Amino acid sequence: MKIAQVAPLYESVPPKYYGGTERIVSYLTETLVGMGHDVTLYASADSQTSAKLKPGCHRAIRLDKKSIDPVADHVLLTEIVCQDAAHYDIIHSHIDYLAYPLYRRIKTPHVTTLHGRLDIPNLYNLYREFDDIPLVSISNSQRLPLSWAHWVATVYHGLPENLYTFQEKPGKYLAYIGRISPEKRVDKAIEIAKKVGMPLKIAAKVDKVDQEYFDVYIKPLLDHRDIDYIGEIGDAEKDDFFGNAYAFLFPIDWPEPFGLVMIEAMACGTPTIAYLQGSVPEVMQEGVTGFIVKDLESALAAVKKVSQVSRRKCRQVFEDRFTARRMAEDYLRTYQALINGRSLPEKEPLAS
Repeated sequence: MKIAQVAPLYESVPPKYYGGTERIVSYLTETLVGMGHDVTLYASADSQTSAKLKPGCHRAIRLDKKSIDPVADHVLLTEIVCQDAAHYDIIHSHIDYLAYPLYRRIKTPHVTTLHGRLDIPNLYNLYREFDDIPLVSISNSQRLPLSWAHWVATVYHGLPENLYTFQEKPGKYLAYIGRISPEKRVDKAIEIAKKVGMPLKIAAKVDKVDQEYFDVYIKPLLDHRDIDYIGEIGDAEKDDFFGNAYAFLFPIDWPEPFGLVMIEAMACGTPTIAYLQGSVPEVMQEGVTGFIVKDLESALAAVKKVSQVSRRKCRQVFEDRFTARRMAEDYLRTYQALINGRSLPEKEPLAS
């Protein structure tokens, strides 16, 4: 199958540091190539891939100080993709709605995976207009604000099976990784760690938009002997960071579309303590891969029960449900259905 993968240009594929969407695009692209498909990746020129690379900009936008208007790069990217459209059996887009006006005017089958939150009021009218655009959700809960949109499948994220190393023995610290912002609630992670008397390691980036929040609300909380703020880390450091942790804290306060970090922890065998938001009940299995909690009190109780969770079982659940191979196979079924002009059965929510 000849497949175009269209990635956002904010990060390289794969990203040098933080970047969930670009990381998933990389895993999917490399797996499809490994399965024998002819894949072209549209991404920033500093991307690394075994597919054919067609650059959309010179360098990942977030790391390019000369990039002033990222929309310009993405509009150009969509035009290039659509000029090439006839060369492909399917175009798989990961850049949200930017290309919809062009996609509805080409003959090549296409599908867009939405990677972000959808509870944004001005998305309503946009998706009412573009109700002919085939969409893939990354969890069933992600769909809820736009449940009537043209969903053709739900495909859960997956990781290369050998990306992370299973660690049989638990470490002695709690881990937090991701992005520091109000909805990610690193402050809750700090409070949990302090109350249970365990060290907390924080590996997280701070975007410009969240710098004031970090300086005013989070930075003062880091002045504690058991709180270790590491900053942003890449894949090479994640293996040890997750694998050597006692448990991973995911105290989110927003409708998480998927939560890639949950399956990264799972791949290392590390149990997760996650707040009941968004996709968490679809990804987590209560008492098997960790605990789903509703408040601080239940989070504190969950930390005390972590030793009851089998780290080997965490890894097994990852291998059964969240590998890149399974993700690629799900997408290939979706591609083929769109090429053949038929519908796929609705994906049932996974049991918690």
